[in-house]
Amino acid sequence: MSQKLSHYDEHGQAKMVDVAAKSVTARMAKAEAFVSIKPSVIKQLPNNPKGDPLEVARIAGILGAKRTSELIPMCHPLPLSFVDVQLQVKSNGVYIRSEARTSGQTGVEMEALTAASIAALTVYDMTKALDKSIEITSLRLLEKTGGKSGHYKRTK
Repeated sequence: MSQKLSHYDEHGQAKMVDVAAKSVTARMAKAEAFVSIKPSVIKQLPNNPKGDPLEVARIAGILGAKRTSELIPMCHPLPLSFVDVQLQVKSNGVYIRSEARTSGQTGVEMEALTAASIAALTVYDMTKALDKSIEITSLRLLEKTGGKSGHYKRTK
């Protein structure tokens, strides 16, 4: 089986994939990201004058998932049935995990990844006044279900 990129036509031009012939199936995707922050900044999270950075980031991640098709040019607009973003403070940063679900003809991987990335960017925005060396790392798909390619789960 030869694999090829699906977002290009025979002339090499970018295109939106036609999903009209695909079956509607339940789709789910989970993603994660990590925001590496110095312990001294972690201690200051509850005292942020802009508000609770984790709650603001959680809501921003949900909004980001809902607007994915406006941000990623070839993504289809999807009627999301569920989006969840969870943030957990660790000793060296903030761990972010997102999940998106729909019943549709295309997957929700990009929505889950967008949710995690927008949440991570919001944590950065809410804490950058204290430290410019904050890093966003490990943005990746953890799991997806549904569709022709079936179930995928990251093993490492």
